[in-house]
Amino acid sequence: MFDFSDKRVLVTGASQGIGLAVARAFLDAGATVHITGTRSGPEAYDDDLSEYVYHQADLAAPEGRQSLHAAIPDIDILVNNAGFSLDDEFEVDSFRRVIEMNLVGVMELCCLYQSAIAERQGSIVNVGSLSSHLSLKDVPGYTASKSGLLGLTRVLADKWATSGPRVNMIAPGFVRTRLTAGYRASEDYEKRLLQTVPMKRWAEPEEIAGAVLFLASPMASYITGVSLPIDGGVMLR
Repeated sequence: MFDFSDKRVLVTGASQGIGLAVARAFLDAGATVHITGTRSGPEAYDDDLSEYVYHQADLAAPEGRQSLHAAIPDIDILVNNAGFSLDDEFEVDSFRRVIEMNLVGVMELCCLYQSAIAERQGSIVNVGSLSSHLSLKDVPGYTASKSGLLGLTRVLADKWATSGPRVNMIAPGFVRTRLTAGYRASEDYEKRLLQTVPMKRWAEPEEIAGAVLFLASPMASYITGVSLPIDGGVMLR
C-alpha cells in the first residue's frame, strides 16, 4: 500500500519493540531507514539490525540530540519513538529525567529537523501512549510527558500548518513487546488487564507500524495535529 522509495526515515529508539516494527515497515516500503540506540553498535542487540543505518545516540541529553542531527541532517520523515519510564518518578530528579527525554527531547528533534522535512514535504509522527489521554498513577513523569506530547503535537501542527511539516501522534495501548513481558508473566494479572480492552487481546508491534506509515504517507496529506489511539477500544470506556 505504501511506497517510500527514495525517502530517508529516522526512527528513534528502534532497537526493539514498536520502534523496530516501524523501522521494518518503512524498510519494506523502500525507504532508507536510520535508527538510534544507546549501545555501541547494531551487533550489540539481539535482533538483526544490519539492514538499518545505526546511530548510537543518548537522546536524553541535548548533546546527543544535536550530534544525531549533525550526523544525519537531511531526512524526509521523523518518528519520535525513543522514551522511557523510571521506577521512582515521584522523586523530582527522576521526574525531571523522564520529562527531559520524552518531551523536551522530542521538541528539540522536531525543531532541529523542521526545515529539512518541510523542504521535502515530509512529516513527523510522535509516539505517545494511552497515558497521553489517561492516568497511569505510578509513573507521573511518564504520564506527564506523554500528556505533554499530545499538546506539543497539536501546537507544532498548528504552527507549521502552512509551512510544514505535518505533525501527528499515535497513542498505542497494550502492545506485545519485550518491555511488556512482565505484565504477561502472571496469567491472573494479564487477564485483569485485558478485561479493560474491548478487543480482549494485545496489539502486535506490526499493527502499530501500519498506522505510522499511514500518517507519514501522502494518503494522510490533509491530516495534521491528530492523536490516533491504537488501543483495541480502551478509550471507549
